[in-house]
Amino acid sequence: QVQLVETGGRLVQAGDSLRLACVASGGTFSRYGMGWFRQSLGKDRESVAQITWSGSSTFYATSVKDRFTISKDNAKKTVYLQMNNLKHEDTAVYYCAADIPPFGLGRISDYDVWGQGTQVTVSL
Repeated sequence: QVQLVETGGRLVQAGDSLRLACVASGGTFSRYGMGWFRQSLGKDRESVAQITWSGSSTFYATSVKDRFTISKDNAKKTVYLQMNNLKHEDTAVYYCAADIPPFGLGRISDYDVWGQGTQVTVSL
């Protein structure tokens, strides 16, 4: 049984940087595609960044491209989201999720296991 736990969310100011971490337990992390998603108040959950099981390919939402970086450390069973130049509109609960083989097409519904989320608040 795979479990995911996110950490690192907190209150920051606009322009600050923050790194989220998601640690996996159970399962075979090295074989999973991983993603970061977020949901702000009153909005649907959206994809932020995704990384393939090997780490060779990454995908970003347009709104975060060139500011956020996703990375995967298989030895530590951890996926990271480095967030730079944070904006107020980045305020949300951030979730990590695992795409367990057979892999989907990167849709939110393709992800099989979800963490509990961590709150990121960016003040103006």
